[in-house]
Amino acid sequence: MSNKANKTIETLHRYESRNVTFIDPDGSWPIVWEWAKGMRVWDDAGREYLDFTAAFGVAAAGHANPRIVAAGQRQMAKLLHAMGDVHPHALKAELARELSRLTFERLAKRTGKTVFCNSGFEAVEAALKTAHLATGRTKIIAFERAYHGLGYGSLNATWRSEFRSPFRRQLGEFASFVPFPEAKVDLAKLEKQLNSECRRQKIGAILVEPIQGRGGTNIPPAGFLKLLRKICNKHGALLICDEVYTGFGRTGRWFASEHFGVVPDVICLGKALTGGFPLSACVGRADVMDRAWPESEGEAIHTSTFLGHPVGCSMALASLRELEAKKLVSRSAEMGEHFLTELRRLAKRLGQARCRPRGLGLMLALELFDEGKPAEAIALTVTKRLLAEGFILLPEGEPANILSITPPLTVGKTHIARFTFALGQALEDAYA
Repeated sequence: MSNKANKTIETLHRYESRNVTFIDPDGSWPIVWEWAKGMRVWDDAGREYLDFTAAFGVAAAGHANPRIVAAGQRQMAKLLHAMGDVHPHALKAELARELSRLTFERLAKRTGKTVFCNSGFEAVEAALKTAHLATGRTKIIAFERAYHGLGYGSLNATWRSEFRSPFRRQLGEFASFVPFPEAKVDLAKLEKQLNSECRRQKIGAILVEPIQGRGGTNIPPAGFLKLLRKICNKHGALLICDEVYTGFGRTGRWFASEHFGVVPDVICLGKALTGGFPLSACVGRADVMDRAWPESEGEAIHTSTFLGHPVGCSMALASLRELEAKKLVSRSAEMGEHFLTELRRLAKRLGQARCRPRGLGLMLALELFDEGKPAEAIALTVTKRLLAEGFILLPEGEPANILSITPPLTVGKTHIARFTFALGQALEDAYA
């Protein structure tokens, strides 16, 4: 670690809440980012890395995409801030129109309406409020291993106890958790559980990640989302798809729910929406949103200071144009198939008992085992070694034995070849 990095880390250690940034005593973690471009990140010592996280999936069109950056810069010089729910700016209207086109108009020939937010968990919380207002019901169903954010509303639907337990006495705990299915054989039992929960409680919504992200890139069996759609229709609940991670081409479709032939009632969006500015959106069918939210009489009942921020809206519109112009959604499908083939070759070499690859589009994972048990220590060792060799990735899941691979959608075959070669060597040494 450079002297400059040491100073940054020491300053954070002194002035930032100690719960935020993990600092390894051996100095191997974290690195201090200085700048980024495309697939590449440079630390403050000028060392170059290939980023296979897209910074939590945000940089779908590549880090510092020039058209997105230019859009943000132009808007900052023109109108840096507006009055979100009072005096609007044109870009907010334009982006709301575009999100309607990409979601419910494209998928169901219906209009969508948006509540703009700042972060992914806020979009989830706006969706939860929508469900409560639209149905008059207080309870929801969520899934084991789910991650929907850490705000006090969304935290109720986030599975991991390490996040919920410290705050349980303050939480409403309005979510009932059911298993996220691993195989088609699980669906019959799940259907009984869902029907039972809906009869037992006043369920206003089922909240689901079409593919679970932080839970370990868990891909459900065919028929799962259709089952949820059927249950919601039967019991008068809303189907909310949290596509904060999976949206905007990450899985090889605009939205992961498209893989399963289901249109939700509400979609939560964020991360890749802007390519790097805090803006998210809760987009619902217009009839659902109108049933939930009353006409404004001068005081919005869900809003924030930075709602529909003009810089964020400008960058989001540029990001969506880039995704379409460069055909990055179909490219994600193509490159994801190639990447998964390379991971399967690697797994075959090391043994399927040790490595299990999976993924859709460029939302990929390699689950590691050692003697039949989750190899969390090996996943961490490999992650740290690859960082030292110039590759950024993260372990996910509970336990964290799953290497999560979500590069920018601009990733090339040369990048993939370099990464899989280094990954193979690191795994061979870790298992030796």
